[in-house]
Amino acid sequence: MRYTKPFISIVMPVRNERKFIGDTLMQLLRQDYPHDRFEILVVDGMSDDETRETVQELMGKYPQVKLLINEKRLSSAGRNVGFREGKGDIFLVVDGHCHIGSDQFLNSVVACFEESGAACLGRPQPLDPPGIAPFQKAVALARASKLGHGGDSMIYSSYEGYASPVSNGAVYKREVFRDVGYVDESFDACEDVEFNFRVEKAGLKAYMSPAITVRYYPRETLGGLFRQMVRYGQGRFRLVRKHSDALTPGMLAPPVFVAGLLLLAAVAAVHTLFAEHWAAVMTGLLAAVYGVYVLLIVAESLRIALKNGFRYLMYLPFILFAIHIGLGWGILKGGYGVIQKQ
Repeated sequence: MRYTKPFISIVMPVRNERKFIGDTLMQLLRQDYPHDRFEILVVDGMSDDETRETVQELMGKYPQVKLLINEKRLSSAGRNVGFREGKGDIFLVVDGHCHIGSDQFLNSVVACFEESGAACLGRPQPLDPPGIAPFQKAVALARASKLGHGGDSMIYSSYEGYASPVSNGAVYKREVFRDVGYVDESFDACEDVEFNFRVEKAGLKAYMSPAITVRYYPRETLGGLFRQMVRYGQGRFRLVRKHSDALTPGMLAPPVFVAGLLLLAAVAAVHTLFAEHWAAVMTGLLAAVYGVYVLLIVAESLRIALKNGFRYLMYLPFILFAIHIGLGWGILKGGYGVIQKQ
């Protein structure tokens, strides 16, 4: 009996990805996988650049490419459009701004499922595609460090084996949706983490392999990185609000850090205006704590620069600050939004 490869639905939720989407689509279209056994569902969240035109141009040449519309705009809703419309045995999520370096990527996905018997696959997702600028490389280095990313996340790991899918699950057998439902469309960020958290709670087996690595493009500016981290922070707050058992000590560090900075500023103002003794003591204690933090940031920046090149040292401290403050502010902002609605 002739073996027929599984049909793969590649779901690509996008919005304003004109800069990258053409290259990403071509990397998928050049896969050494039967072209009648996969489809690429580009789910556009009402882009106002040339994203849709780029996709439509490729649709005229490659029948595997299909354009779907996500009127709700959010990536969470875009994933669901693709999951519901796709006809695959396997569903693979790929963003519009990533790099897939191997033409064996889809074959590796199938091999991982067949060898592991898993229902979900996780993958490394480093921020180091070819051709990025020095600032972007510094972002990649910072995010891959212990101070720049959660210790429980595996997206920068080269581990292969059975593992939690929470941080990096991105490939699913069709039956996963039957068992856990679809993506929560109230999430504007962290929707993948929340979905994967339900996958894990359902007891579904998950497997991770560097053979299916996807490299993402990091933000190009400090402001862009900060805004991204704020969104991630808001998503983390929403995750913990929905699943209290998702809370980890690492999630508490960023909001405590930012709250401490705000407290330091407030206490310093009291000390300056009223010269209160207690305020002076508190200011000194908080300043000492944050002084140690600054030293840690400088030491980690030096360590990374020593290993990878001193041209990144001018960026690294500011990038690490932006990551911590952005995440912390996002979590606090999420909490404040809940309080306002009550």
